[in-house]
Amino acid sequence: MKAIRVHAFGEADMLQCEAVPDLTPKQDQILIRVKAIGVNPVDTYIRSGQYAVTPDLPYTPGSDCSGTVEAVGPEIRSFAPGQRVYTSGSETGTYAQFCLCTPDQVHPLPDMITFEQGAALGIPYATACHALVHKARASAGQTVLIHGASGAVGTAAIQLACSMGLTVLATAGTDAGLELISHLGAHQVFNHHDPHRVTQIQAVTRNRGVDIILEMLANVNLATDLDLLATQGTVIVIGSRGTVEINPRLLMAKGTSVQGMILAHATPEQRLALFERIHAGLIHGTLTPAIGTALPLAQASLAHEQVISGPHQGKIVLIP
Repeated sequence: MKAIRVHAFGEADMLQCEAVPDLTPKQDQILIRVKAIGVNPVDTYIRSGQYAVTPDLPYTPGSDCSGTVEAVGPEIRSFAPGQRVYTSGSETGTYAQFCLCTPDQVHPLPDMITFEQGAALGIPYATACHALVHKARASAGQTVLIHGASGAVGTAAIQLACSMGLTVLATAGTDAGLELISHLGAHQVFNHHDPHRVTQIQAVTRNRGVDIILEMLANVNLATDLDLLATQGTVIVIGSRGTVEINPRLLMAKGTSVQGMILAHATPEQRLALFERIHAGLIHGTLTPAIGTALPLAQASLAHEQVISGPHQGKIVLIP
């Protein structure tokens, strides 16, 4: 089979498409025929060698994909060959034609969701859901500001927040991005390159501020986020690419807080609840992943460049 392999940490050109031995499931494993692969920013951090935990070399990247069950180990009872599924983790990496997973990493994919959309679910939707439900403890009637909302986590967060009854304010950096997030249900949208965006957001909230901010680029936005929070509001830091200086008095004045999160810290019980909520949203039509770009598996290096620095809306996926 074909798979992307990384033999040394470094730039995107470290991703090489190679022929590798076929996979066979062990007692408690599921073999998935991959139809589409989700490309996530964390994949690029791991590939560069700058992530907190790095795999042994060589390795195949990726945790998110969708496809069909090809075969199961003798201990597997919850999935059967031919079943449509998506993943939120993999034992062998998902940037490949086939991958091996454990049952807790595999989830049923409803028939109305395409394989490309299924590849967008694992990390983005679980991250957005964990941020809103378990970290921010969001409730109907609150106002949430989602920065960088045209990306995979942001588009997921818009749909989840709307389904929970929140008022959604969202930012994007291009006309196409603004059109997308408006289409997905954001009640008010703002260009995050506009120097007047903070004043505009304050005006929309009548200077009350927002209850929750989902922050994808804290090193750029966190200092101004603190000005935008309502009393007892909270910022959930989902992403950051550097350091930032803030004024702690802004936290003190309104009793606000800043929380960091990564999906890996979700408990098994929380993860189960996350994917049950996601499944319900898919079935009822409140969650529909937005796909931006689909590239061949061999162009994984281009996908890594685009997910970090290229202009894109929605999810970037690879097709093996």
